[in-house]
Amino acid sequence: MKILVACDGSKPALRALRYAIKLVRQLTPESSRITLVNVHDDGSLRHARFFVEPGVVEDYLRELGEKDLRPARKLLDTAGIRHDMVIRVGHVAEEILDCARAGRFDMIVLGAKGRSAIADLLIGSVAHRVLNTADAPVLLVR
Repeated sequence: MKILVACDGSKPALRALRYAIKLVRQLTPESSRITLVNVHDDGSLRHARFFVEPGVVEDYLRELGEKDLRPARKLLDTAGIRHDMVIRVGHVAEEILDCARAGRFDMIVLGAKGRSAIADLLIGSVAHRVLNTADAPVLLVR
């Protein structure tokens, strides 16, 4: 089973990953794989590209993504689960959906609420968008 787990480093995202690890252990641990996807919206940084060297913003966002995924990768390493990671930049829900389609994942797992206070007010707008648009089954973990 191929599982895509959206991870922004938040407690809900790590809780969702722990649940995905349980699923893998119960189902087919030897043939399953978890892919972590981290997405940063670059909308607020687009103007910065005019004032810095080419690639600086992209490098910064990649470093943020790697930092966000460190605790998740540690959990997966400790659990002995095969995994990889994808770091993307753009609209968060759209990038998660695009990654899921491109990778033909069997399931998408994500926390019901992410790191953003605005998203929390909207009761997980990213989760809501992914849930209503994804081709694959979506598991929201609270």
